[in-house]
Amino acid sequence: MRIELSGIGKRYRMEWILRDVSLTLEAGKRYAITGPNGSGKSTLLKMLSGHLTPSKGNIRFFHDGKPVDISAVYQYLSFAAPYIDLIEELTLWEALAFHTRFKPLLGHLGTTELLELLGLEKSRNKPIRNFSSGMKQRLKLALALCSDTPLLLLDEPTTNLDKEGIAWYRRLIDTYAPGRLLIVASNVDVDFDFCEERVGIMGYKG
Repeated sequence: MRIELSGIGKRYRMEWILRDVSLTLEAGKRYAITGPNGSGKSTLLKMLSGHLTPSKGNIRFFHDGKPVDISAVYQYLSFAAPYIDLIEELTLWEALAFHTRFKPLLGHLGTTELLELLGLEKSRNKPIRNFSSGMKQRLKLALALCSDTPLLLLDEPTTNLDKEGIAWYRRLIDTYAPGRLLIVASNVDVDFDFCEERVGIMGYKG
């Protein structure tokens, strides 16, 4: 997956959140979108996912060199963020089974392997609404990182994770992120210090 942004801007009412973002995000590379809270990092990720439409400019997506229409981009990406809700009425096992109906998992992984990877076998039949915030974040990250998609978007991935959870996240990155276009939005170094490219969001405030 390759993404080309040409003069992208986003405005809410009369305020420009971002202006004149022109970037090429290359397949297989790792990018960190950095900047303080409220600076527009999440807004940029939402535009890259197709959830938000730019107020000006153009975003073009390509997969295997062929253009991908914005309406179809969701098929090629996985997105984990604190503001993306889980279906909390489902049990953990039901949530895994539901997810894999729409997004296949990478390689040899199945729902049983994903459950083991989460380390939550004892919570298999527990409703997600009864999970701690850290358990929910682990689930969001595992569903994103282990899905077979060429584009991976992570917004503040270590939110609600303790030291052990952060180490677990880094192992997932090492194992499942190689070869994919990975974009991490955060102002916490441990979230993105493995990224080769840095994009400072404050350079696009206008």
